[in-house]
Formats: sequence, structure tokens, C-alpha cells
Amino acid sequence: MPALSRRVSLFTDSVIRRMTRISDEYGAINLSQGFPDFDPPKAILDRLAEVAHEGPHQYSITFGADNLREALARKHSKAIGRTVDPAEEVLITCGGTEAMMSAMMTVCNPGDKVVVFSPFYENYGADAILSGAEPIYVPLVPPAFDFDRAVLEDAFRQGAKAIIVCNPSNPTGKVFTREELEFIGSLAVKYDAFVITDEVYEHIIFPPYTHVHMAGLPGMYDRTITCNSLSKTYSITGWRLGYLIGPAEVVENAKKVHDFLTVGAPAPLQEAACVGVNFPESYYEELAALYGEKRAYFCGGLDKLGLKHTTPQGSYFVMLDISDFLALPQFSGWTDLQFCEWMIREIGVAAVPGSSFFREPVNHLIRLHFARCKETLDLALSRLAKLSALLK
Repeated sequence: MPALSRRVSLFTDSVIRRMTRISDEYGAINLSQGFPDFDPPKAILDRLAEVAHEGPHQYSITFGADNLREALARKHSKAIGRTVDPAEEVLITCGGTEAMMSAMMTVCNPGDKVVVFSPFYENYGADAILSGAEPIYVPLVPPAFDFDRAVLEDAFRQGAKAIIVCNPSNPTGKVFTREELEFIGSLAVKYDAFVITDEVYEHIIFPPYTHVHMAGLPGMYDRTITCNSLSKTYSITGWRLGYLIGPAEVVENAKKVHDFLTVGAPAPLQEAACVGVNFPESYYEELAALYGEKRAYFCGGLDKLGLKHTTPQGSYFVMLDISDFLALPQFSGWTDLQFCEWMIREIGVAAVPGSSFFREPVNHLIRLHFARCKETLDLALSRLAKLSALLK
């Protein structure tokens, strides 16, 4: 057999999705891959039922159905205080994953450098490799997951073409402040770089924290590419509907990448999801409140069990500190991956090893999520009690 592409040897399959497969094999409660176990809003499902009979069932416009792009343009215009052109500045993609890949391939030439905060959503490293770019990792330092400004500027000084900012951050739950984003933006201007944002958890923010759009900051729209998804906001992760918003010249070229990657997102699902994008502001307030209750319930349960964890400012992820367990004789020398595999088999709860998110040699954190109904969280906490008992 001829040699395969060298690039595919530079990254593994997704550890997150691998944990789901192992979880399914053992019948564990899946708190690894971040998707809810409750239904999408009824209005979206009702529209989907109508679309099933009336269509559309053929290709939509490659770049996204007109009504969905118009709805997203209105929503984003209101959020950033600037009119977004639905025809020239919005692209519908197959999930936020494709939006990010399209953005990277649009702005990066082979050999270009891209700044990535660590820990990071695991796709970013693979995206950089597939687009031929070289990632420069800048640590987000626990427990607050702040960054050193001198270290960040040094990364830009190395010739970065772009920086990826996940806000709120997966896996840390960090919400970047306006002042932090203004500093990042100032470096992008100073060193003539793009800012690629991943904002899929923009509506899952917990007081007193607020979401600030990089594209809405003064002077930043023309160098910001906003990647987002309908998956988490409307609980439709399996529909694979994402979008990219940015200046017309960027989107024009991203459309070409998208056209040859996937042709287009599913037409009937775009039609049904459009109902959700047109929801009133009250929907997003209720969504944040719902997840706020889940955060309080799950984190409170972890506290009662004596399990050390982070408390997210946004998103629905919690990092569990397993240092005390790895110090026990039965786990001596184990990696966090081995511990997560053991948890699935013996505790019945699936998590993601933190090492899959960190560039640094971090082996003592694992990621859980609380996008589950109360009954599921109750069962997960009862099983985690068996884990907690090992320390007593």
C-alpha cells in the first residue's frame, strides 16, 4: 500500500466521541460528549413535522436558505450593534465544526501560525493541521484560567495570522471579559491578524458574567470571523447546523471552501430551525436560567460528595480534579484516559480526560457536563458517590 498522508498521523480521532462509543458499549451515563437528553423546543419540532410533508427536500442554496440567513443576520445585527448583510456576510455550514474549518482554510496558508488558548476544544488542533497552519499555544492558567498578556503578545510577535477565541470556553467554562477581548483585539490590529471566534455557548452564561461579541467591539468587525452553531442553543446537536458571519470578502471566499467541503447544510432542517432563530429574547433568558439551575444542582451535588471541581462562568462543562484518586495505590501511574475508561466500566459515568484539551502535560482533570434532565443528573450523582467513597 502507498504511504498515507503525513497530516493524518499528526492527530488522533476525537477523544470526546471515543468516550461516547465506550460509554454506549458499557451502558454508562454519558457526561462526556456535550449534548442534552431532552427535546428541542416544541415550536421547532412542530415545524419539522410540517416540513416532513411539504418540503423542502432538495438542495437549498449552497450558502444557506435565504430565510435562515436573514434571521441570523437580524439576530447578530442586534447583538453587535451593526447591520449584517444576509446575502454577503452570512454562511450556513454543516455544524459549527465546519464553520471553524471553513474559516481556518479561508484565512490560513500552509505554514501560517495560529494562536490557540490551552486548554482548547480538541478540534482546533486538528483544524490547524488540516489547513496547513502551525498552532502557537498560550496557556489559560487555572484556577481562573486567565492568560499572561506578555505571553500572548509574544505569540502574536511570532507572526500569527489569526487567533482562535472560544467564548465561553470549552472545556473551562471561562467567559472572556470585555477588557480581555479588547486587549486581544488590540493585538490583532497591531500585528494585522484575524480573530476567529467560537461562540456556540453564547446564550449559556451565568450571572454576573455577560457575553461580549468580539465582532461588536470598535474596529473589530472587519477582522473578526464569528463561528457559531444552532446545536446547543436549540438542543439540536444532531441536526448539524452552524454558521459563519464576517466581512463580505472573507465570507465570499469561505463560501468557496464550504461549497466543495459539503455543498450545503440539510434543507429541511434549515427550514425548521429558522423558527428557533426567530424566537423572542425571552427564550434565551429562559435557556440561561434553565442551565443556571442545572449548574447549581450538579455542582451542589458534587460539593456534597466532596469532589473537587470548577464552576463554569458559561457553557455546561465542569472540570473534576482527580488528583486525590490518582494518589491512591490502585491508580498509581495511571493516566487520566485510563481513569476515564475505568470510570465508565466501574462507576457507570463517562467523562473526557482533560489531557485531550491541554497542550501542557495535564493529567489530573477530567471534563463532565450537566446538559441532562434532573433524573439523569440524580442517577449520575448517585453513581459518582461510589467514586467519592474511595477517598473515605
